[in-house]
Amino acid sequence: MAEYSRIARGRFVSTGAAKPIYLPFKPDFVEFENFTASAAFRDNSVLSASWDEGMGQGFALTKVRNTTYQTDSVILNGISTFDAGLAFQYGASKQVVSASKAAAAVIEVTAHGYSTGDVVVFQGMYSTQFSAGMPQIDGMPFAITVIDANSFSIPWNTNQSAYTALAASPTGALVKKVLYPFLYAPGVSNITAITRGTTTTVVTTAPHNCVVGQQVAFRIPELWGTVELNSLPNEQLPGSPKYGYVVSVTDSRTVVVSINSASYTAYDSNIAVSNVPGLTFPQMVAVGDVNSGGMEISSGSVLYPPPQVNGVNTINGPAIKGAFVNNTRSGFIIGAGLCVTDTAAVLVGAASDVIYWRAFKSDLSV
Repeated sequence: MAEYSRIARGRFVSTGAAKPIYLPFKPDFVEFENFTASAAFRDNSVLSASWDEGMGQGFALTKVRNTTYQTDSVILNGISTFDAGLAFQYGASKQVVSASKAAAAVIEVTAHGYSTGDVVVFQGMYSTQFSAGMPQIDGMPFAITVIDANSFSIPWNTNQSAYTALAASPTGALVKKVLYPFLYAPGVSNITAITRGTTTTVVTTAPHNCVVGQQVAFRIPELWGTVELNSLPNEQLPGSPKYGYVVSVTDSRTVVVSINSASYTAYDSNIAVSNVPGLTFPQMVAVGDVNSGGMEISSGSVLYPPPQVNGVNTINGPAIKGAFVNNTRSGFIIGAGLCVTDTAAVLVGAASDVIYWRAFKSDLSV
């Protein structure tokens, strides 16, 4: 019975942190061996492990080296599977303890558990309900930079007159992680800064996933300034949208676009709290050939196999030229949970450990 079964295998070098493995299916059985720990027969190490969906999410059966070779288990942050849907899915809401006024605002959240590059959204960021605080950033996705276990920064300038620092865990000030922020790419990017000139430099709040040659358009509500970038209306060519091309990619959140904006209105993120009801965000949107820059998508070209999104191959075949690449993801995660008996043994291993894995999707479960 092999009509519907799926088998995948691979290897990775552990960083000591949870490792997601992206697959074109959600497995019901996973097993792996830690080659490095097994070859050295290293104490307090998970040498191999397995998981079946019948165990439940986050569990694993392990074989460890702890003076002798013995069996053990992980019951928290073990092996789990995921299957991204067609809409954003969120992690648990966490209390915001404080938020600073700074060019890159620093957010304090006790034991947040996030990693640099994670995407989060906020809600209820008031220091005084409905009159002061940082509600201007509510609902906007941000890629974070972790500072320590209890704080991280976001790419947004709150050191402006319209923003008030948060302290003492304000009621309703919450943050949650976006579990699958790149279901479609390049997608829609919110803008944190614009530098005007003979070309236009755009900085986004989360990875834009654009490439050189990409065609983009802008949607900037009047409050934010730089409305001259907007694709519609085009005063010179009525009925024809105004588009720009990405001429260079500075980093994952910065692109340079071929629009001369030297005479345009300055971008302004200093939005008054009184304008928050009904506030919409400034956006950069992909409108043309995505992740191709107009290049051919065929066997032998750089986009065959399919294009990458945020450094990971999409699970579908070669992309059809258009505005978005479908990046719905599935697979499994090997977590950094500790064994029940040998509490020094980490499931995913130590940094630099080489791990070989296999994942299965069965025809029949009885």
